[in-house]
Amino acid sequence: MKATGIVRRIDDLGRVVIPKEIRRTLRIREGDALEIFTDNQGGVIFKKYSPVGEMSLFSTQMTEVLNSASGLPALICDRDHIVAAAGVSKREYLERRVSQELEECISSRQDFVKAAGKTLHPVEGVDCTAAVVCPILAQSDVTGAVVLLDNGSDTGKDAGHMAQVAAGFLAKQLES
Repeated sequence: MKATGIVRRIDDLGRVVIPKEIRRTLRIREGDALEIFTDNQGGVIFKKYSPVGEMSLFSTQMTEVLNSASGLPALICDRDHIVAAAGVSKREYLERRVSQELEECISSRQDFVKAAGKTLHPVEGVDCTAAVVCPILAQSDVTGAVVLLDNGSDTGKDAGHMAQVAAGFLAKQLES
C-alpha cells in the first residue's frame, strides 16, 4: 500500500478529514460507510465497507440461479465493483470497477431495460452491454445492482422481473 504523506489532525469530536482528491480517486461519497482497522505498528486503516460484498455467498448463488433461469449472464455489484458473476468468466469480471454509466443508473434508482438505441456498458474495461439493470435498495439506500448482460437474444419481460426479484431478495437480506 502506498503512503500519500498527508497529515491530518483529529478534532475534538474525533473527526478526521479525508482530502477531496483521495475521496474522488477512491470514489468515497458523502455518507459511505468506512471500516476502521488498526495494524501492529500503530497505524489506522480506513477501508470502504460494502454490505453487498459481505454477502458474497448469497450473491454468487443468486447469479448462478439467475443465469440458469434466464439464460443470460448475470452480475451483482455494489456501488463500485462487481462482487458476483455467472455465465461469464469470473476472472474477467470479478472485482472490476463498474462503469460511470452503471454508477449513474444505480444512483438514479431506476431500472434499465435494453431498448432500440439505448445501451449501457456496465463494466469498465470489458466490452459488454446490459440487458437489464435493477438497483438494490436496502433501507431506502442504494447499495448495488443486479445486472443481466445482453447475449444477443431477445430479452423478455421475464428477465426484468427475475432481476427485480433478485434485487428485492438481496435488499431484504441486507436489512436483516
